[in-house]
Amino acid sequence: MTDTTRIARVADALADQHATRARYTPLAGDLALPDLDAAYDAQRRLIATWESGAKGPIAGYKIALTSKAVQELCGVNQSLVGAIFASTVHSSPATVRLSDFVRVGLEFELCLKMGADLADPSGGYTAESVRDAVELAVPAFELIEDRDADYSQLDGISMAADNAWSGGIVLGAATGDWRALDLATNPVRLEYNDDVEEAVTGAAMDNPLNALAWVANLLAAQGRPLRAGHWVMTGSTVKTRYPKPGDKAVYTVDGLGSVEVEVAA
Repeated sequence: MTDTTRIARVADALADQHATRARYTPLAGDLALPDLDAAYDAQRRLIATWESGAKGPIAGYKIALTSKAVQELCGVNQSLVGAIFASTVHSSPATVRLSDFVRVGLEFELCLKMGADLADPSGGYTAESVRDAVELAVPAFELIEDRDADYSQLDGISMAADNAWSGGIVLGAATGDWRALDLATNPVRLEYNDDVEEAVTGAAMDNPLNALAWVANLLAAQGRPLRAGHWVMTGSTVKTRYPKPGDKAVYTVDGLGSVEVEVAA
């Protein structure tokens, strides 16, 4: 089996698994991939299948596995990127229906909207150099579709091929001036039912702009650069929650407002 054939078989198998709502399992046997380069080849083919089908155009990208500990657990040495589709972008306040997913997780992030392209493939983007390319920053939920994965058997290469478990996003309204904030230390607050958890926007990769620079470098090198209008999710500041019917969450970023979600069966 040639590499191209294997990539096609992996992408087709993943598309079928999603269509039939099959439980996630790491790629194995003749579907196993050797490295992240091959995984992203499969991801791009999977994305192309979804773009031409029900999910429609890409609205942006997410970052996953932002901590070194989680990367090691998944057998990789870097974060992962996945595409966000326009059909899975929701405005706050939103209702998330568990029946739309095999299993959904909620993550709590700052989402950045691009005001300019980041297409230089040289790998030189930094938090400082991408700053002027950002148009908006809003609080957001990421919807993780892990398809009821067994977390004792995580594999980053398989996850990358599976579009980094991207299930959609919920966006808060654009309020406040994000440029006036210190994104390394700016307070955030999660109210989840009766629980309250506090953190800072820099809890993921020290600064959301670090995440943006990393995503921009990877995507530009792969020939699918960030474009003006794309949204970029920058990593969760607190632990993932796996909601039940009736759960409610409000995630607030100091100076930038809140995003709200209710969970239904």
